[in-house]
Amino acid sequence: MALPNSNIIIPRRSIAGMEGMWAKMWDPPTESNPITPERLNPTNPVPDFVGTLIGRPPATPNTLDLELLDGLTLPAWDGVNIDFMTFGNKDIPLASGGTFPGTTIRVPRGVIFHATTKGKGPPPHTIHWHGMEPTPMNDGVGHTSMEIGDYTYQWQPNFIGSYFYHCHRNTVQHFEMGLYGFLIIEPPDAYTPGGGNNPGGYPRRTAANTSAFPQFPGFQAGEISPADPHAYTIPYDYEALWVCDDVDSFWHNVVGQEAKAFYPSILTRPGVDDQFFHGHFHDFNADYWYITGVSVDGGYQGSTGTIPPNVVVPMDLNSGVTGMQVSINAQTGKTILVRCLCASYNSMRVTFPVDVVIIAWDGRALGVPPFGRYSRAYKVPAGTSIRMSVARRFDALIRSTTSVNDFATVEFINTRGENVPGREQIVKTALIPIVIN
Repeated sequence: MALPNSNIIIPRRSIAGMEGMWAKMWDPPTESNPITPERLNPTNPVPDFVGTLIGRPPATPNTLDLELLDGLTLPAWDGVNIDFMTFGNKDIPLASGGTFPGTTIRVPRGVIFHATTKGKGPPPHTIHWHGMEPTPMNDGVGHTSMEIGDYTYQWQPNFIGSYFYHCHRNTVQHFEMGLYGFLIIEPPDAYTPGGGNNPGGYPRRTAANTSAFPQFPGFQAGEISPADPHAYTIPYDYEALWVCDDVDSFWHNVVGQEAKAFYPSILTRPGVDDQFFHGHFHDFNADYWYITGVSVDGGYQGSTGTIPPNVVVPMDLNSGVTGMQVSINAQTGKTILVRCLCASYNSMRVTFPVDVVIIAWDGRALGVPPFGRYSRAYKVPAGTSIRMSVARRFDALIRSTTSVNDFATVEFINTRGENVPGREQIVKTALIPIVIN
């Protein structure tokens, strides 16, 4: 858009004559989309594994059944109701009406993944599998794939690590409204019983190269191949999922009711001829904050709030794995894996009260082939901040031989004053309990 207080105008092609395309935006297809190109038989065992646990097999074997919904209303810490757009999973009763964030999807590396998806009601939707490398039709980027009527996404993961999935149609609005969830790529045999594997529990393994950190036992090198599913992986005994998000309740409860507010009329000056400013999308002003769907209490801007102890993600919402934590409660001498996603539109800092070792960024394990020459795992000393921006993820390992009863700190930073000396503003601080005995 044009810069404020500037004579510079960025020309934009008029959409006159393209009204049919814009009508499609507001009236998404109800008929089925094309059959998935080069469609293969799905081999993902996770939906069937979860179906066995809850006594409800998936509608289609080896296939997730997702809906992109709107209309979920959740109370914040102060009782204010906030509207969300959410993902629902019809095969899982606990998730059938949508959850915030979406259910955590776990997929073994190398399987053929299928998700049958439907978009409900305006505005239209897609699913982008952030960090995966599917064909363009299955990548879920608005305008370059399709808006969902009824479509089966197909892809095959190649790298073990932490990813996420989200709507990529009017991403600015839909991501902020809650249309996203965590995506974990597991070792190839993670859902194969026996041989020391525990498909529904811990210990589990993830990709890492901790050869320089012998305090974490069980690291296995080797050659990454189907014959060696544990090459360049390490076991962990506990797992914590931190999805850090800020919410502008005005965006959700007022602007979100009029999806067209973010789109232009048939003229050429963005930010002038359209309703961008009238819709208030230029003024993101977070007033609520969440850690993995848990509302951070303690007050409004400038305050500090604490996540309750003993918060655990239900196995129904975690691909059948029991015991994934938010607030950490672990034993000394055990390995803890923290997966952190910045879903905040502001920048943020994460500070641990103990030493951690960062083993991965954005789904790629550091020091692991084929990129081992260009990166390595590294230690972050206690009290040292880790800076993050929207959509970034890191994986961190903790192993303490002494007791810990403290908090990790998540600081949400107003990006308007970011990198301006004296103007950095911390708009909210969240404390996440870490108890190790």
